[in-house]
Amino acid sequence: MKVFLAQQNYHIGNFALNLEKMLQAVEEGRILGADLVVFSELSVCGYPPRDFLEFEDFMLEAEASVDALTKASVDIGILVGTPTRNPQREGKDLLNSAVLLYNGMVHGITHKSLLPNYDVFDEYRYFEPAYNWNVIEFKGKKIAVTICEDIWNLGDNPLYRVCPMDKLMLQSPDLMINISASPFDFSHDEDRKEVVRLNVLKYKMPLLYCNAVGAQTEIVFDGGSLVFNSDASLFKQLNYFQEDSFLIDTNLLFVENKAANLDTPPMLNDSMRVSHTDNLLEIIDYLTASDNIEQIHHALVLGIRDYFSKMGFKKAILGSSGGIDSAVVLALAAEALGAENITSILMPSGFSSSHSVDDAVALSKNLCNPYHVIPIETIFETFLQTLNPLFEGTSFGVAEENIQSRSRGNLLMAIANKFGYVLLNTSNKSELATGYGTLYGDMAGGLSVLGDLYKVQVYALAKYINRNQEIIPKNIIVKEPSAELRPNQKDSDSLPDYSILDNILYLYVEGRKGPKEIIEAGFDADLVKRVLKMVNINEYKRNQFCPIIRVSTKAFGVGRRLPIVAKYLS
Repeated sequence: MKVFLAQQNYHIGNFALNLEKMLQAVEEGRILGADLVVFSELSVCGYPPRDFLEFEDFMLEAEASVDALTKASVDIGILVGTPTRNPQREGKDLLNSAVLLYNGMVHGITHKSLLPNYDVFDEYRYFEPAYNWNVIEFKGKKIAVTICEDIWNLGDNPLYRVCPMDKLMLQSPDLMINISASPFDFSHDEDRKEVVRLNVLKYKMPLLYCNAVGAQTEIVFDGGSLVFNSDASLFKQLNYFQEDSFLIDTNLLFVENKAANLDTPPMLNDSMRVSHTDNLLEIIDYLTASDNIEQIHHALVLGIRDYFSKMGFKKAILGSSGGIDSAVVLALAAEALGAENITSILMPSGFSSSHSVDDAVALSKNLCNPYHVIPIETIFETFLQTLNPLFEGTSFGVAEENIQSRSRGNLLMAIANKFGYVLLNTSNKSELATGYGTLYGDMAGGLSVLGDLYKVQVYALAKYINRNQEIIPKNIIVKEPSAELRPNQKDSDSLPDYSILDNILYLYVEGRKGPKEIIEAGFDADLVKRVLKMVNINEYKRNQFCPIIRVSTKAFGVGRRLPIVAKYLS
């Protein structure tokens, strides 16, 4: 049997576009002589559809797309992911399904059993899990069809009580196919590949794994679909971060087992679901490893590009301060959208150093993007004069610093509104974690590019961007970071050194370690308590922040839900 894997970039709710893509792939598969074309999880509507699933019209559109694919299934099988209605009277109204269409009919159907309900996933909110498991017989093969998470339980995953493949094995399948929408984080690709390999080791048959690609607001899908031989060797891996396809004759995948110890495969454990390290000597190296930074670069470029294209936007604006964060965002946006579509605004104040403006100008000249210089000193002085009756007799402080930041935010939003630009936010994860930012000022924006990158990663990403030539001026990378909102200000005046801070933040945010555990790891107790207090009392700021492109196992936003008003560590 010849199977055509179609790794495609879908648009949530854009049924016409998604259907057009799939019909084109069906025709391509037909020309190549495919027996079966395989698409990813919920490909009909895009993943994750979230509360759109509660709209009757949304379901009718999904069903209409499946009907159109059914008509196109003459002499060729189509395995497509779609929401379907639950025929049972009990449970939720919908199922997350994989439907095999053939010769104008529904030839077989399977439903997702393991519904993830952690981090960015919220499937149990919408879907009823499957309680029955059946292989689908097609072209002389018994196919064990599973959906994404269904292959992540190999017997010892505490999240679930059932292993779907164990149930399907009772019917002696010949081949495994998994359709997936597995999000990117910079540690997940190897975990994913290992999970697929372990399934092959355990069940001793080939596995075809079709993953989604493309960004859906904050979530990036990286593709990398897989084909494994029956001996658990990798036969083919599709490209990452782009659409791709592959035709495979499954007869080629049944090979003599060559690997040792196939009868006792290792079991999936929690470290393979969330890869991280608690070793203080390794954390920064792990966060800034060249392979991880390269993947993050590709994910962010795709995230920016898809956010704009799927929203119908073409041009972006940002504040270019001459600092490392805005420089990296500008370089990434120029790559994603074209430098001519990115306008940078330089807004020096009386506290800005001359080299900040010079560095920002040099960056825009390197990128060939349009830029404008709008000083804010006069605006700032006008604010102070207006507020003088209330502020008279008080000392210069946070209020005066934030006036400058909000003045810049107002200017950026005014220009964005006037010309239809989208403001790209330049805050990093270290700043967002500790509240080192101004609401409605430098925290303004329609999309956060660096909000899931610690400061040490931003520096590593800048060096990666400069890997072939100097795009970001060297002085931006080597100078000490500063918000430049008061005389001689440095980030280190308010925050610990980033190499220390990011260790603590990583252990707390990604590692879910409490203060006692972090202190026992070797950090000063007062410093840990101070940092964690900053993180928790600034939850209200992050709650008002724009969407963040997710690249880690635990990004701020939809995947990290903490109460704003809480006593814990405050």
